[in-house]
Amino acid sequence: MLLKPFLAISLTSLLLTGLAVARTPAPEGAAAYIVSPVDGAVVSSPVTVRFGLTGMGVAPAGTDNPKTGHHHLLIDLESLPDLENPIPADANHKHFGGGQTEVSIELAPGEHSLQLLLGDLAHIPHQPPIHSEKITITVE
Repeated sequence: MLLKPFLAISLTSLLLTGLAVARTPAPEGAAAYIVSPVDGAVVSSPVTVRFGLTGMGVAPAGTDNPKTGHHHLLIDLESLPDLENPIPADANHKHFGGGQTEVSIELAPGEHSLQLLLGDLAHIPHQPPIHSEKITITVE
């Protein structure tokens, strides 16, 4: 189907030219949460992180279905990224554009913060943003 590649190219073109892309509305009551590990947990690496979502469905990036999005795991960030633009992809912003709901990640020993942020078909946070509470874990 040619619609998905066209949509991706169109969204990319808009972002590169600096034009604002309207944020996807979030359904009332939608919430992301980390199922495990729990806040304050002492764990060993690799750490399995399970994602939770209520009030919406999970869909791969590029999927234009109402009331859906996909997870991004924020690691060791002081605050949420810019909510008007696509979520960055780097060591502190892990993308799960395939619709994954858990990951096993290697983390260095020490204290780490974890938080989920849902992105729409173009990795842009919803309006209002759907994110979990930030948790802190210690890796031994």
